[in-house]
Amino acid sequence: MTRDGTFLIENGKVTKPLKTFRFLESPFFVFNKIDAFGPAVRATEKVAVPRLKVHDFEFTSLTDAI
Repeated sequence: MTRDGTFLIENGKVTKPLKTFRFLESPFFVFNKIDAFGPAVRATEKVAVPRLKVHDFEFTSLTDAI
């Protein structure tokens, strides 16, 4: 799940918060679907991850954000 902190970005600007998405994609298959990536962003004190643009990513459902 994406958890909280998922936002719609339009024309390079955050426009609104989104519901939490549930997905079943394997990270190994997602690597084959990457169209573009950006610089790493700090996710936690010890983890930094890049922003990814991924094609054909499948979501299974929406849940309310907490």
